[in-house]
Amino acid sequence: MDKLLLDADLVQFDPVFSGAVLMGPPPVPIKASGKVTVMGKLICLQGDEKKVQLQIGYIKPPYVIPGMGMLKIIKLAGNQVSKKTVNGKKALLKGSVFDAEFTVLSPAQQPTAAGPVPDAKPKYKGKGKFISLNLKCTSK
Repeated sequence: MDKLLLDADLVQFDPVFSGAVLMGPPPVPIKASGKVTVMGKLICLQGDEKKVQLQIGYIKPPYVIPGMGMLKIIKLAGNQVSKKTVNGKKALLKGSVFDAEFTVLSPAQQPTAAGPVPDAKPKYKGKGKFISLNLKCTSK
């Protein structure tokens, strides 16, 4: 049994993705699409995680001039979705950790005497977790 995710619960991305250091990723609230409420809040359903995106700065030594990129969840862990369905969809659970991806929008750069050299890697893989503010309701 694990906590159900509710509207405005938080998504926390790890600060390091395959060596890329993210500039302090803050927790991001998740928006629930469920029609059922718990403690006055809508429950999150599978697919709500796909709407979570965060634009953030990063560096990846030796590319120490910051660049920008977009964080998103790419795959939930098996223990982050309920076994039962609500209106035909599985509910989201706090669970363990999910897989995430950081896509470079403008690359970090390495300073050199000849001018800055951009980071050539377009994507970085990482992890994240849900932070549930729900203290009461659980599901399998």
